[in-house]
Amino acid sequence: MPVKTDNKARGRWPEIIRWTMHTLVLVLSVLLIVYISADTFEGDDFLANSRYMTFQFWVCMVFITDFFMDMYFATSKWRYVGHNFMFLLLSIPYLNIVGQAGVELSAEALYFVRFIPLARGALALSIVFGYFSKNAVSSFMVSYLVMLLMVVYFCSLIFYRFEHAVNPQVDTYWTALWWAAMNMGTAGCNINPMTVAGKIAGVVLPIAGMVIFPLFTVYLTDYVKRRRTQ
Repeated sequence: MPVKTDNKARGRWPEIIRWTMHTLVLVLSVLLIVYISADTFEGDDFLANSRYMTFQFWVCMVFITDFFMDMYFATSKWRYVGHNFMFLLLSIPYLNIVGQAGVELSAEALYFVRFIPLARGALALSIVFGYFSKNAVSSFMVSYLVMLLMVVYFCSLIFYRFEHAVNPQVDTYWTALWWAAMNMGTAGCNINPMTVAGKIAGVVLPIAGMVIFPLFTVYLTDYVKRRRTQ
């Protein structure tokens, strides 16, 4: 009997470790979003902020550790790598590598590089929110809804950061958020981007909208079918 108890306790440890790491990833993802949002609104130079660079580096290290930990506990390691390799690519601290290597990039390029760990965090948030759904279809839709909201928010930050100083139409952040939401919905907006970063965000948003919004139609169709069969 004691042996069985020990085996059962050992079997719980991987789950405890994994949930601890996943919780840490979520907390750090939220903190990273808050940090970048604050820097954007205050107009700080993040490359000159050693605290931010150190914070992002260790956040990326936790993301990478989480990836390899899950791979270690996975039943089929190669299948896990194949399905989740993008998470590893998004976890690499590219901004720190660029800074240490002395690579010269434009301000727009550096700002987009800064958002790579945020994409990793957004994916983690979307997956966790999806866990709270009652079935696989609802989980799928909740995950995509969170991703859609994250894309709108990130693009609004980028648009505000680069357009606010040069575009008289972008007077507040809420204007940038309205612009991002309208472009995501493919309705368009009367605010015209003047910077390269703003134009790139203006291309990404409608593409994301055209990919994600049809999924809601599929979800609603499935929901109506399930209701009729009950």
